[in-house]
Amino acid sequence: MPRRARLTLPGVPHHVVQRGHNRDATFFSDEDYQTYLDDLRQGAERYGCAVHAYVLMTNHVHLLLTPAEPGSLSRLMRYLGSRYVHYVNYVYQRSGTLWEGRFKSCMVDADNYLLSCYRYIEMNPVRAGMVQQPNAYRWSSYAHHALGATNELIQDHPAYQALGQTDAQQCENYQALFQNPLDELTLTEIRSALNQGLVLGTEQFKDEVEAATARKVRAGRPGRRKAEAGVQKGERSCL
Repeated sequence: MPRRARLTLPGVPHHVVQRGHNRDATFFSDEDYQTYLDDLRQGAERYGCAVHAYVLMTNHVHLLLTPAEPGSLSRLMRYLGSRYVHYVNYVYQRSGTLWEGRFKSCMVDADNYLLSCYRYIEMNPVRAGMVQQPNAYRWSSYAHHALGATNELIQDHPAYQALGQTDAQQCENYQALFQNPLDELTLTEIRSALNQGLVLGTEQFKDEVEAATARKVRAGRPGRRKAEAGVQKGERSCL
């Protein structure tokens, strides 16, 4: 069965995750993390993707970005795959694949879900038990958003900029968002949309995406196949 075409639109934020092959480690030293971020910055500039948030975990990465043109996202991820895998194979004298076959992504409703995705991404190390607070993890965008640390990779989305009229106000109000954890419903919505490659947003936003892409963006309802629908007329059940 052919793979389903990726659901993407330029100018719309996308949540992206790429995992290591067989969930194996993809980063082994500080130099590896920094190399990936350098490649991400160069690739984002080359292919027209604005990076809003990220976290690099030991065996996977989460990115939140907005592609400027059709195909920008896929070209960026191919570039990252080629550059970073070549680096790892050279440094660690290995060969073969590093990432699982295909990255996952979903479009995000900027007006209603974007800042939740920021928090979901930057809280990954806390949920994984690696640190107690997000500011203790070095390889994420939290320090930029909450503490005002300079990060040339990040292009602030208008949803983040709306948190305050000054950088200090934005950081303060962003920190306040982390005083309460994301509720279970929001966590489930984020994970479901990402794993299924659908859309994270309100029903109105989904309608707009369906109109723009001429594709369904909602998960289908599970049902039985025709052959399993039941006993045909004139047949006896052997259950």
